[in-house]
Amino acid sequence: MAKKKTIKMKYVRSSIGRSEHQRKVVRGLGLRKLNQIVERPDTAAIRGMVAKVSHLVEIVEGEGS
Repeated sequence: MAKKKTIKMKYVRSSIGRSEHQRKVVRGLGLRKLNQIVERPDTAAIRGMVAKVSHLVEIVEGEGS
């Protein structure tokens, strides 16, 4: 069975003072606390969300990325 590709991201900068849209994107990615790492499917929708808040999150290299 083929392994699904995933992307790991880390919440590195606070969304305080950012627009409501950016805060909703961060929450939609499942990020709640700073320095939290989440793993999501590597889809175009997720990549687009990461691109919208690329100044707040970073992609974590590692297994499954």
